[in-house]
Amino acid sequence: MEALSFLHNSFFPDHVTYTWFVMGLLILSGLIARGGMELFPGKFQSFMEVVIGGLDSLVTDTMGHEGKKFFPLIATIALFILVSNLLGLVPGFGCPTANLNTNAAMALTVFFLTHIMGVKVHGAKYIKQFLGPVWWLIPLMLPIELVSHLVRPLSLSIRLFGNMEGGHIVIGVLLILAPFLVPVPILILKLLICFIQTLVFTLLSMMYIGGAMEEAH
Repeated sequence: MEALSFLHNSFFPDHVTYTWFVMGLLILSGLIARGGMELFPGKFQSFMEVVIGGLDSLVTDTMGHEGKKFFPLIATIALFILVSNLLGLVPGFGCPTANLNTNAAMALTVFFLTHIMGVKVHGAKYIKQFLGPVWWLIPLMLPIELVSHLVRPLSLSIRLFGNMEGGHIVIGVLLILAPFLVPVPILILKLLICFIQTLVFTLLSMMYIGGAMEEAH
């Protein structure tokens, strides 16, 4: 904890310091799980298998078997967001996802990958997804589709930022007003929001990428 505070105070903004901390925590967990794999798994291996298996099922159910190739990205985003959200509940730690810069980096990655895959799968025909069902609707549909796609990174970033930062503010105010009566219901609600916002960001990312690879109708 002191090392994180030193890095924050001396060199980096807090969201960068805690982002690296979450990255290191996830990498270390992965290495421990891989190095300790056994035929009869222990508690930690069983836990990791449940988490990874659940994410794999979510990707397959949402994107189909084509989504398997995106599993490393989707799983990384989901685990990073979840751990970052939960880290904000630990006294003395910050929440990386309560910063727009962190969220924008993930949202832009999804945005660019969406259109890269669209062009890769469909080639020049990918533009048909922006033109509407009939030619005479092109002047109306093209601006609408362009705006809707350009707004996606902004909506992904602000939604996650607003929920995480807003929750911290509410909890902080309640702790000031009632320091000896810990607002347990609010903390439980905040915990639920951590999971819900992880699921929302992950599902929307998969839907955007999967939608770009579908045939235009």
